[in-house]
Amino acid sequence: MKRFLIGTAATALMALSSVATAADLKMSHVRPQDATIDVELRAFSAAVAEATGGDVTINLFPASALGDYTTVQERISVGAIDMATQPAATAADRRMQISSFPFLANSWEEARAIYGPDGPVRNVMADLYAEQDITMLAAYPVYFGGISLNTDPVNPGDPSQSNGIKVRVPGIKSFQLTGEALGYIPSPIPFSEAFTAIQTGVVDGVIGSGAEGYYASFRDVTKAYVPANTHFEVWYMIISNGSLAELDAEDQETLKAAAAEFEAQRWTVAEEDQGKWEQRLVDELGATLVELTEDQLAAMAAKVREDVWPIVLEDVGAEWGQGILDQIGK
Repeated sequence: MKRFLIGTAATALMALSSVATAADLKMSHVRPQDATIDVELRAFSAAVAEATGGDVTINLFPASALGDYTTVQERISVGAIDMATQPAATAADRRMQISSFPFLANSWEEARAIYGPDGPVRNVMADLYAEQDITMLAAYPVYFGGISLNTDPVNPGDPSQSNGIKVRVPGIKSFQLTGEALGYIPSPIPFSEAFTAIQTGVVDGVIGSGAEGYYASFRDVTKAYVPANTHFEVWYMIISNGSLAELDAEDQETLKAAAAEFEAQRWTVAEEDQGKWEQRLVDELGATLVELTEDQLAAMAAKVREDVWPIVLEDVGAEWGQGILDQIGK
């Protein structure tokens, strides 16, 4: 009888131990269900579950169901939410503006050197997240940004002239100043109110996203798209340090390895993906895709670098920011 009880107790303890090591993580992201990032994150979640033998389960909450990305980052910092794949929230640290620094990269090759593995911006962003008790698992390249208009473009390739078009911009200084430098009238409006603002004519367009983002959230109010390469959009897969620490060492390494593979795969398809979404704006919505010459793109970049960079550098800390630009060779 004693042997039976001892054996039963041992079995129970083993079962409890197994339950204790299992983790059910919640991950937020900003796009609707079935959007590109949602599909890719579902594949990532399945890969993690398989690689950990079911020890780690990642449940997705699309469309900012757990809160807007600023709130989510704050909650991850304190351990109230486990994970997210989303833009960096500059409200938590103004230095995070370095991630969306306007006209920082000129090509996909240059973007990968800046934001990809061991890139200067990627490394500093990992450090900034670490200061908030957050671990950055991966960078997720999205697209080069552009301008969505619900009206006809006016001198879209000439930043020397004001075009009189009012556009919604995120409440981030770099985007506001970029819009102004390119000849637009920037109006900071929360993302949740942006569609209605365009629909009702409060503004006539949007700066701050790219073709895929405009298709996902503004396709009914996009008549023209200007692929101005305003910034390079990169999101970050992040996890609360507390949530990561609750995983055993083997599962932590498995999760990190899966995140690295997730990022590597994204870099192989992101550029082609951008082109597909630009074409969908034309084919499905009938939007005009504005053709910009290399000279026009260079003029826009030069104007923003001259007018905007010094101000944003002061905002993030001139010496700190210039040190990163020096690493990039800017």
